[in-house]
Amino acid sequence: MYHSVGDCSHDPYRVTVSPSRLDRQLGWLRRRGLRGAGVHELLAARARGEGQDLVGLTFDDGYADFLTHALPLLRRHDCGATLFVLPGRLGGENAWDPCGPRKPLLSAEDIRHAADQGVEIGSHGLTHVDLTRADDALLRAEVKDSRTALCEVVGADIHGFCYPYGLVDRRAVDAVREAGYSYACATDPGDLSCPLAIPRVHVGERDTPWRLRLKHLLRRRPVEGV
Repeated sequence: MYHSVGDCSHDPYRVTVSPSRLDRQLGWLRRRGLRGAGVHELLAARARGEGQDLVGLTFDDGYADFLTHALPLLRRHDCGATLFVLPGRLGGENAWDPCGPRKPLLSAEDIRHAADQGVEIGSHGLTHVDLTRADDALLRAEVKDSRTALCEVVGADIHGFCYPYGLVDRRAVDAVREAGYSYACATDPGDLSCPLAIPRVHVGERDTPWRLRLKHLLRRRPVEGV
């Protein structure tokens, strides 16, 4: 689980990885015989009894620095990824992070460019709100309407959803199912773990190869149905 790729000098929410660190992390994966992939690709391979050499890579929030810093490194290491974006904030900024630096977000044209480069596009909701606190109307808009909007942006189906802040409850899972997504990513969904609430491991600037190895050894139990 990645977010922004760029300057880490002021990063109170620990959402940023420097390009040099990402380069080393992807290189570590490749040296171990692993390849980064989008989540839809990973799940399709697992359904065929394959994909043991794949690691799902996700980038949340749709920061503009994905195109300038992350995408070239993914291409260099022959890795895929899923980019979870916010169609209600296209070309905007990360207003939900009041204490962090302002970071520009991808535009619709940027998202189409990423998709054309083979990056899987998924929804992160419309505007990045905590769905566990949303009323029914807001929950429906963030989950279903964001999928409709992204389908129009990329001209293709949207398979995946990512819960903002990684927070999820039963209502949110039900809304994602009803909206037609085939999978969804959270952070640590606990007993809700399933294909519509897949746990992920946060990767940050401090994650050197030995820390990645430790996170691999301590990875969460397999998700039933994945």
